Amino acid sequence: MAKIAVSACLLGHCCKYNGGHNRNQAVLDFLEGCAGEALPVCPETAGGLPRPRPPAEIQPDGRVADNTGRDVTSAFEAGAEEEFRRVEQAGCTLAILKAKSPSCGVGQVYDGSFTGTLKQGDGIFAAKLRRAGVKLLTEKDLSKQE
Repeated sequence: MAKIAVSACLLGHCCKYNGGHNRNQAVLDFLEGCAGEALPVCPETAGGLPRPRPPAEIQPDGRVADNTGRDVTSAFEAGAEEEFRRVEQAGCTLAILKAKSPSCGVGQVYDGSFTGTLKQGDGIFAAKLRRAGVKLLTEKDLSKQE
């Protein structure tokens, strides 16, 4: 059975920055209807970031900072590397990731101003997966299919 990397928050794991989750029924339905098994991933948790914590965004210079100004780039990069190794070892060719996240955003992420403004680009983890040729979707892509 093929493994599909899935942002753990979308599966209902409480690993979101505020201690909550982003459980998504479209993702759960997709997984139930396909011949794949979910590999839950959370680069932020893997990078040692606590829950709850201040929200973080990718800054214009590419670094990741939280809304207090603290640079958390190294934790985001370390977690992305650790989860990337797990995805590689599992042989995942598809990942369903949390839209707009500084780790998992696909195609769009928040711009670093903490105003809800989006910019083109991928999160730290998503970019690593994209470079490795993993197909990337978000929960929003699956919701469109309903």
